[in-house]
Amino acid sequence: MLVISWAGALAGVFAFIHALTQRADAFTAADRKTKPIWLGITGAGTAAMGLFRFGGAGTLFWLAGIVAVLVYIVDVRPKLIEVQRGGRNW
Repeated sequence: MLVISWAGALAGVFAFIHALTQRADAFTAADRKTKPIWLGITGAGTAAMGLFRFGGAGTLFWLAGIVAVLVYIVDVRPKLIEVQRGGRNW
C-alpha cells in the first residue's frame, strides 16, 4: 500500500510540474480547461494524495486525487504535446 501511495504522489508531482511548465495558450488551443484550472486540479490532487494514504481512512480522497492527476496525464498532456508540436498527423 505504501508503494502505491508513493507512486500516486510522484505521478501528481509530475503532472503538476508538467502543467506548470506549459504555455497557457496551449491549454485553450487544445480545447481543454485553462492553465490555472489544471494547476489547481493537479495541485489539489497531489495534496490529497500527500495528506491521505491509500488503504487508510482517507482512501476516498486519495482516489479522487489520483483520478484527477490521471485525467491530466492521460487526456490533457497528450493534447498539449500535440498542439505545441504543431499537430502533425503522419
